Amino acid sequence: MTRLCDLAPSNIRAIAPYQPGKPITELAREMGLKPESIVKLASNENPLGVSPKAYEAMQDALEDIARYPDGNSFALRDCVCRKFKLQPDQLVFGNGSNDILELAARAFLTPGTEAVYAQHAFAVYALVTQATGATGISVPAKDFGHDLDAMLAAVTDKTRIVFIANPNNPTGTLIGKQALRHFLASVPKHALVVLDEAYDEYLAADIKSEALSWLDEFDNLLISRTLSKAYGLAGLRVGFGVTSPAIADLMNRVRQPFNVNSVAQAAAVAALQDDEFVERSYALNQAGMLQITQGLAKLGLGYIPSYGNFVSFHVSNAAEVYQQLLKSGVIVRPVAAYEMPDYLRVSIGLHSENARFLEVLEQILQARS
Repeated sequence: MTRLCDLAPSNIRAIAPYQPGKPITELAREMGLKPESIVKLASNENPLGVSPKAYEAMQDALEDIARYPDGNSFALRDCVCRKFKLQPDQLVFGNGSNDILELAARAFLTPGTEAVYAQHAFAVYALVTQATGATGISVPAKDFGHDLDAMLAAVTDKTRIVFIANPNNPTGTLIGKQALRHFLASVPKHALVVLDEAYDEYLAADIKSEALSWLDEFDNLLISRTLSKAYGLAGLRVGFGVTSPAIADLMNRVRQPFNVNSVAQAAAVAALQDDEFVERSYALNQAGMLQITQGLAKLGLGYIPSYGNFVSFHVSNAAEVYQQLLKSGVIVRPVAAYEMPDYLRVSIGLHSENARFLEVLEQILQARS
């Protein structure tokens, strides 16, 4: 007898769902630990928490929670336009930047079309491609980063989207501005280039993205940004895409009408105006990155130089080390699903959290030697 689920499209049944970082509450239950004793360095969250201005805006927004949110995100749209010197019709807002990636896929991918992305790139690119029934083309990485020449060679008449993460997650690699601009100029106009810049706020001023200024030149470019990282709003899920008005219009046609809730919109407006909080987040990340990479080097562990707020490091028996870290109340991220079975990824935390991670890791390594 045929079951209803067996009649679902094969591409949907074959999807392996995205696995997020283990929550603190879940580990506390599993290991019998006190939640306050657990250090979570698994999901690239902002260890400073949320901007005080954003927190205050959230509290104010709760008074009107019985009302539907503004489906056009007017105040948030106006704020983004003023901050980044954009036009309102260039913007698409999403329930996190993941939503932007999915909207792009839904607008442009169908069975028989293709999407190109790099090996070791963000897992969601493959997931949203598969969900549409399109074919994903994973291009082998070069030094854990994007091989732009190989990716360009992989573009065919069937290609509708090319996904690029810059910096890339989980490897932290960065494509230089000149190389990226040359790549954009070479991609055929029938392919949309989705440039995922979730970690741009963690870049030094001299290497920060200039892609927003390229939009007039490349009408097949979509830039994705998020407020989940440096802005500290991961739990509220706010992201936005910037592109040509024609592409934004198509994406808005498949967007859910109230996909960004009212509390998230209010918090995002306040967070975008709190430059001091973002500057503190950047400074903390710079110091924490140095602390962790120096600590890894001292332990004799190799790592991939990172431009994000995380670093992936090489360790033998990574899955076993991951479990031992969990037992000690330290959550990092296994990246075996990214074809990196001998690596773990650790997010940059507070100084004390980074020190706890390094201390426990050293104890594990010493016990194995």
